[in-house]
Formats: sequence, structure tokens, C-alpha cells
Amino acid sequence: MEATGTDEVEKIKSKFMSAWHNMKYSWVLKTKTYFSRNSPVFLLGKCYHFKTDESGELSTDGSNFDKINAEISGNVEEFRKDFISRIWLTYREEFPQIKGSALTTDCGWGCTLRTGQMLLAQGLMLHFLGRAWVWPEALDIDNSDSESWTAHTVKKLTASFEASLTAEREPKILSNHHQGTLKRNCDDNEMRNEVYHRKIISWFGDSPLAAFGLHQLIEYGKKSGKIAGDWYGPAVVAHILRKAVEEARDPELQGVTVYVAQDCTVYSSDVIDRQCSLMDSGKADTKAVIILVPVRLGGERTNMDYLEFVKGILSLEYCVGIIGGKPKQSYYFAGFQDDSLIYMDPHYCQSFVDVSIKDFPLESFHCPSPKKMSFKKMDPSCTIGFYCRTVQDFEKASEEITKMLKSSSKEKYPLFTFVKGHSRDYDFASSPLHEENDLFSEDEKKRLKRFSTEEFVLL
Repeated sequence: MEATGTDEVEKIKSKFMSAWHNMKYSWVLKTKTYFSRNSPVFLLGKCYHFKTDESGELSTDGSNFDKINAEISGNVEEFRKDFISRIWLTYREEFPQIKGSALTTDCGWGCTLRTGQMLLAQGLMLHFLGRAWVWPEALDIDNSDSESWTAHTVKKLTASFEASLTAEREPKILSNHHQGTLKRNCDDNEMRNEVYHRKIISWFGDSPLAAFGLHQLIEYGKKSGKIAGDWYGPAVVAHILRKAVEEARDPELQGVTVYVAQDCTVYSSDVIDRQCSLMDSGKADTKAVIILVPVRLGGERTNMDYLEFVKGILSLEYCVGIIGGKPKQSYYFAGFQDDSLIYMDPHYCQSFVDVSIKDFPLESFHCPSPKKMSFKKMDPSCTIGFYCRTVQDFEKASEEITKMLKSSSKEKYPLFTFVKGHSRDYDFASSPLHEENDLFSEDEKKRLKRFSTEEFVLL
């Protein structure tokens, strides 16, 4: 009876916290984000120019398109379409209870897991869709810049909630006109892309069966001493993502692997070994690799000397973003303009969407508006990500990034390095590719715990 009473208290506490976080993270006013007309905007390797003869700023909500010429309007629209097409993963509520807890929401503690998911999602989008892909319906999303989050939240969460409960398909994303157009004009490639678009999002669904969903990531995090409700640092999340990809059983994911740098060092032979490892089917083929590099951009505060390097990294098309943020808040950094970083914010509580339903609503997985933050406000603890499809791509990327590291480094030592050979050649324990009895080796556990204690600010 006592145990039952304790469980009831925990459930009531969980519901109370869920209600509080829902109010805290959903019912806030959304401010517009302005971009300079005179500086290029970079988004994951793509460059957009909004330059006009007039000085000043413009908003990306399209409200002042009539004030600027058609060419600039087109560039703004292309940028908006590209940004909105990135997968946005935020706090959710009322999802299936997390094993070993009474939690049905990650509000207030899961932001770094969400930004890690966004980075991995971008890597998978590069792998299956390519960098040129944009969601055809991106500009049909209601722009929340012109209204408060309150009104926008009601519309969005009501739609998601109804769709999840009833599975009735009166599509919120595709109007009848668009449906007819797609049926007439979509070629096989467009249909294939839409299938992968939905499949990638479904891998991040908030259910125990989703390969990269919150439930699975928390299970892997337990091996490093983390539990649901804990703060997760960007370095710990990098290792959790690696393990999640390693353990994924979907045949589509067998062609992708993740490598996490050891002590700010990427060992080239270890990366290539991962790319050339056999797939579960026994097929001998090279895998694409997502390289994650946990770094610190300074001591307790970010060192401004690293600004140009960070901008250089975000200018590369094979960059999949940065898991970072500011103290106590994690953001997914995807671009920049001047000295400001462009990011997607996971601190927005949305309703659970059942991604197992056919034609589940997509709108809540795409961010309608970018945010900007000064680089100097960035927390120094972060994880940088790259995607390389082939061994040749990795070798080319390592050369390019090494040159960038040398040219941008004012310090004696670069932020991180690429080293030829295996980690074992330098007396470091090499992490095994497959472990039968434990998800993390003893060496990995020690490293993960060290990351958790050494980060000055846990995001």
C-alpha cells in the first residue's frame, strides 16, 4: 500500500510539473527575428544574399516583401523554405510514460536531447534526401511571427491532438488543391523524397519503439549514469546518439554510422574502419559517417577568437550543425549572419504526435521562424557535427577542416585535430564497434562521467 501511495504522489507531481511546464514553455509571445540586408546569411553551408541599395533590416516573415525588389524577395523566400525544411524537434507532452519514471513530458530537462536529435536528423536528411532538398509545403506553414504563440499554440496543438487521437485524415498540411497537384505532377523522385521525409521524422517519434526517440535515448543514457529528468550535456548526448545509431535495427539505417571524437581528436583510421565495417546483412559496402566532436570554446565563457572558426564550420555543406546553446538552455545552431548565430529552439512545448499513424501531421516538426543570438552569449560547451558519405568525402573534409583550424587558431593548439592512424596507436583504448554484453565499454563510461562533471555549465 505504501508503494502504491508513493506512485500516486509521483503521478500527481508529474502532472503538476507537466501543467507548469506547458504554461511556461507554450504560452509566451514570439518576437520577430530581423536580418540585415547588407550581410550574407549562411544556413548549413548555403549562402543567401538579401542585399539592396537601401540600408536597414528585414524580417523573414514576408510581411515587407512589397518594400523590396522581387529578386531579394525571392532570396528571402528561398531562405525561409530552406530553414523551415529542417526538422524541428521540441519539448512534447502527454507521450507514453518513460520507463522507470512517471514522466510523460520532457519539458524543462530534455532540451539537449532534442538539439541532439535535430543534428542527427539533419545528418539523415543529407544521407537520404541531399542538401538541395526542400519540403514542397514549407511556405504553407502558418507564420507565427505575425501572431502570439498563444493563438498559434492553440491551432497547432489542437490539430496535432485531434489527428493523434482519431487518425482521421483531413490533412492539415496538404490542401485539396495541393493534393490534386501532387497527384498529377509528382514524379517518382518527389514521392520517394516524401516517403523518406516522413520516415526520418518517424525515427524521432516520442514512443518506446522509435529508433532515435526520447525513450530510446534515455535508455542509452542510463548506461552513463543519466536518468529521465536529468540535465544532459552536449558531449554525453554525442555518445548517446552514437550508440542509438549503432543499435538501430531498421535496414535503412545500416548504411550510416556515427563516430565521436576522443579528447578533441579525430583518429582517421578509426573513422574509416567504421565506414568500412560490414553491415548486418553481411554486405560489404562503405557506410556514411556522422562525425561528432565535443569541444569547449573557452573556459567559463566563450572565447571570441573562435567566432571565425564556428562561422567557417557552419559555411560547410557537410556540416550538420552544432549542439550548443547558452547557460541552462540548449539550442541547435544551424547558421549565422555577421556575429549572430541562427538557431532552432526546442523550448516550445507541443502535444504528442503519434508518428505510427499513416499521414501523421508534419507541421509541428518544422519551425516556422528562425531565431538569432549573439555568439558571445553562447555557452562554451558544444558538439560540432559533420556528415561524410564516402571515405573520399571524409578525407577531403578532414583536409579542409584542418586548414580551417590552422588558419583560425590564434592559440598554440587548435580546437580539435585530425590524426592519422588509430586511437590505439596513441595508447588510447579504442572503442569496440560491437559489444554484446554492455552498451558502453568501461573506458566510455569513465569518459562520459568525466564529461558530465567537467562541463562548467550543463546545458
